[in-house]
Amino acid sequence: MTAATPPKPHDAPTEASPTEINGFDDLLRLDEIDQGLFRGWCHAGAPLRAFGGQVAAQALVAAGRTVSPGRLVHSLHGYFMRPGDPRRPLVYEVEALRDGGSYTTRRVTAIQRGEAVFTLSASFKVPEESPDRQREIPELPSPEDLPDPYAAWAAGGPENYWGTTGRLTLDMRIIPRDQPGLPVELPGVAQQFVWLKAAQPLPDDEPLMHVCALAYLSDLTLASTAALHVQAPRAERTEPSRISLASLDHAMWFHRPFRADEWLLFAQRSPSSSDGRGLAQGEFYTRDGRLVASVVQEALIRVRRAKAE
Repeated sequence: MTAATPPKPHDAPTEASPTEINGFDDLLRLDEIDQGLFRGWCHAGAPLRAFGGQVAAQALVAAGRTVSPGRLVHSLHGYFMRPGDPRRPLVYEVEALRDGGSYTTRRVTAIQRGEAVFTLSASFKVPEESPDRQREIPELPSPEDLPDPYAAWAAGGPENYWGTTGRLTLDMRIIPRDQPGLPVELPGVAQQFVWLKAAQPLPDDEPLMHVCALAYLSDLTLASTAALHVQAPRAERTEPSRISLASLDHAMWFHRPFRADEWLLFAQRSPSSSDGRGLAQGEFYTRDGRLVASVVQEALIRVRRAKAE
């Protein structure tokens, strides 16, 4: 996903001037405008469309701001209903659904121009001890052994998102699909493996910041994984995209503690694509092999029609 338009200032009363982005604290910053009401700005993920990962991450920030300390996010479920306009602020309305002995539930509606753009249900819980098991991490090249893709992407011009905002906020290493030793690709199942992390250190004492940063990162490459049967990912092509991609819904489960400013392997697979929709599943692993989060997304996938001459 790319973005050409810089985000607007989070605390500006009007759509007047862009702001400089220096880290995830800028991407996730919200103003509290009343009890349970927050306002934020999102950068573009496509021309004149707010990046869905940032909308979801900010909605989760808003939910977390209304939850008692000590309760951590364990799941979220979101639906994208309308494209957000990056030139206007989003208002996040938080509804407290439940505050139980162990679990807390919040619903968030992102509103723009009086219409719902995105809805999020998020669940928080008190940590507890229990028996542990998980799938093993695939053995793949470390991020230090892979090229930085930003140089090639930034060559497209200063308006290129990955040469500006992205470079300052996140690091990415893409494992080539022809890399020796990749897990065997099952028939009909596309797969993609990417290392991701925040580009700058995040606070040690704010687990919500790390979870929200991962929610942002999780929306970067899932849709392209679901569309691999139609188009190669950006790292493998030089021509412009010929498809339209948009997130339809997004769900995440957080299994174990992690830091979003340390390298995480994003192992992604897409078992199905039909009816203009593709389904993608992903797992995040730490470098020492802990499975820390799982994600599922359905994306709209449409091949653009060639313009008549």
